[in-house]
Amino acid sequence: MVRRLRSEHVLRRAFRRPRSDRLQPGHGAPGPGARCRRGGGAPPRLGRLAVVRDGSGGPGRGAAARALAGAPSVVIVAGGDGTARIVAEAALGSGTPFALLPFGTGNLLARNLGLPLGEPTASVAAAFSGATRPVDVGVAELEDEAGEWTTRMFLVMAGIGLDAEMARTTSTLAKRIIGWLAYVPPIARSLLAHRPLDLRYRIDGGRIRTARAHTVIIGNCGTLTGGMLLLPEAALDDGLLDVVMLRPARRLGWARIGARLTAQGVAHRSRFGRSMLRLAPGLHALVYARGRTFEVRFGTPYGVQLDGDSVGLARSARIGLRPGALRVCVAGG
Repeated sequence: MVRRLRSEHVLRRAFRRPRSDRLQPGHGAPGPGARCRRGGGAPPRLGRLAVVRDGSGGPGRGAAARALAGAPSVVIVAGGDGTARIVAEAALGSGTPFALLPFGTGNLLARNLGLPLGEPTASVAAAFSGATRPVDVGVAELEDEAGEWTTRMFLVMAGIGLDAEMARTTSTLAKRIIGWLAYVPPIARSLLAHRPLDLRYRIDGGRIRTARAHTVIIGNCGTLTGGMLLLPEAALDDGLLDVVMLRPARRLGWARIGARLTAQGVAHRSRFGRSMLRLAPGLHALVYARGRTFEVRFGTPYGVQLDGDSVGLARSARIGLRPGALRVCVAGG
């Protein structure tokens, strides 16, 4: 509730600025790669702000549908990765640009887009003064324990195993109060349990392989909080899924994985570092793959998370992409 009020305050304050100082959008909805205009000469009016709140504790789908029903020039999503995912599901096919006001716990989508964090006014500015960038949308078809299939979208990552268990057991209230630190207790419990999962998978319809891993991540982008880099080759607009299986030999193996992800994050910041990263020997505990589709089946049902939200148990999954299906406003140059 606090975050919702804060984000609404930021939006209303931005729209109340003197007209000469307002951030001005171009006339009509911008096309792909278009830039929204700022100030200069006799600027057009910024337009009308319509704030649409989601229900208390609700998933936000109704709010997203109501927002899009008004044919807005841009939808500004105030929340975290889970909220962005829900609105993106509703926005697909509408042609409406999508902007982020990151008020979530991890804000991984905003991080990977290079959007400002902790600067809400700058985030609002990006909605009107930035370029629009096409972003791939992940499509997860999940088969539950009863054999029923459901289709969900994701923007950042889909996770199975330890990752999903962490999402399921993390307190929403704790996330609001202490942010990403709320994940520490469930991570510790999962590491102590050290239960691997058995799976059969294939990529792009190729041959079926078997594996044992503690976590499987299928990602659209790779940077985590704290500058850690989980998927070095991932990009939001390359039309490919990046897959990593985490399979430490022992509990202490998680320390080696953490050190490797941190080193990858540091190396990725420079051209030289990225070159060295490609030449570095692989870590046995991290198995990487890439493709347009990823199909997996488990010996027993396991939890699944999409963009940090637990979506229940699945005994099999088919993961694909809709390349460039969403247009996201980013800071202009």
